[in-house]
Amino acid sequence: MILLRRLLGDVLRRQRQRQGRTLREVSSSARVSLGYLSEVERGQKEASSELLSAICDALDVRMSELMREVSDELSLAELAASAAAKPVPAAVRPMLNSVSVTSVAGVPTERVTIKAPAEAVDVVAA
Repeated sequence: MILLRRLLGDVLRRQRQRQGRTLREVSSSARVSLGYLSEVERGQKEASSELLSAICDALDVRMSELMREVSDELSLAELAASAAAKPVPAAVRPMLNSVSVTSVAGVPTERVTIKAPAEAVDVVAA
């Protein structure tokens, strides 16, 4: 099962790390406890919209940008989950192309391979 809070936490952590900031710095700026922010980043706590707004302000990131990145991650996770859940019929396999994703928005991630018809996948080189 894909948990939105985990994807959101991963994106928040990457945003913070891209800026070279510590949990302590961001928690202080967002006025949220260090422990709670850590739990949000690890996907153990659901963040309210007010808390997300405060964290985004502390990171100087628009909430829409954060949500767009979370949405992209969710789309990839859903594709990977549906591909793993449904076996591909032998007659269709030769028509599939593999696309390996090793980074999202320039940040290295776990390697994900998606098999889909070539016309269904847009690949953009960074």
